[in-house]
Amino acid sequence: MISFDRVSKRYAGGHDALREVSVEIARDELVFLTGHSGAGKSTLLRLIMLMERPSRGRVMVDDQDLARVRSRGIPQHRRNIGVVFQNHRLLFDRTVFDNVALPLVIAGHDHREIGRRVRAALDKVGLLNRERAMPITLSGGQQERVGIARAIVGKPRILLADEPTGNLDPELSAEIMNLFEQFNQVGVTVLIASHDLVLISRLHHRIITLREGSLLQGSAPG
Repeated sequence: MISFDRVSKRYAGGHDALREVSVEIARDELVFLTGHSGAGKSTLLRLIMLMERPSRGRVMVDDQDLARVRSRGIPQHRRNIGVVFQNHRLLFDRTVFDNVALPLVIAGHDHREIGRRVRAALDKVGLLNRERAMPITLSGGQQERVGIARAIVGKPRILLADEPTGNLDPELSAEIMNLFEQFNQVGVTVLIASHDLVLISRLHHRIITLREGSLLQGSAPG
């Protein structure tokens, strides 16, 4: 499903964010990506989303070499990928419903289909009764759930999360991780960048560790 073959990424100024990384993530797998701040976790996710291009090496997603995806093909590529950001990136002048609907509106779906999908996504994350609320009135955990609903509303095959529990307490963090496991159980490939080793070590999925841009470890499930 996702394959990195000796991938390196050097930014302007000479900083090597990734160095010769080779790793494979199978279809329907849930994998944690960990490492210190600046280890290259976010860069790896950005390469999958085609927000960045590698300096060397090859990235494959769903049997497609991303080097062959031109600029005009990037939106189509991203429709198969849901992304959850640490800081939610919600629109605070829009309702919860409108925030979750945004990817479907951009993709041009019919308004009836949008309504059905948005409410199904909100139901999955336990926020169906808050669809008309403004994000500012929600707790941090609820805002994270809105971000997750927005990521899954397009029924992606791949779900990426960048430090989704970074600002949450341990109990809320465990609830959010449980949501990701539920999506994985219905066939979504999930890759989660997280520094919370205590939490992810309890969940018994493969852990990939980066250090200074290099792959340190790809452990089997615990």
